[in-house]
Amino acid sequence: MEQTLSIIKPDAVAKGVIGKILDRFESNGLRIAATKKVQLSRQDAEAFYAVHKARPFFNDLVDFMVSGPVVISVLEGENAVLKNRDLMGATNPKEAAAGTIRADFAENIDANAVHGSDSLENAAIEIAFFFSGREIS
Repeated sequence: MEQTLSIIKPDAVAKGVIGKILDRFESNGLRIAATKKVQLSRQDAEAFYAVHKARPFFNDLVDFMVSGPVVISVLEGENAVLKNRDLMGATNPKEAAAGTIRADFAENIDANAVHGSDSLENAAIEIAFFFSGREIS
């Protein structure tokens, strides 16, 4: 049983589609093992996205991620990482397949509704960044 991290980003939270996105996960065999709504600090966003620090979009990404609350979840299920990535769709919503979260709810490549771990290794790191073991059941 795999676990992966999902973040519903500020644009999707502001649109009021949290429930619709969480339902996509549950309807497709992913169990929500933990979830919380938080306002990221700049320090949190910079630390979480530190892998992108040298990239030109880093500051804009941090600014976006602190622009409003986010909903962070631990999703659990068979092939959870891949399943979540399939449900999210391509990073650029214009390239995302019809029926994916990004195709349905994202505005553009910058405000693309959701984040999901890209590997089991990164999922473990990302989950530990936001959740203590006792918060996950």
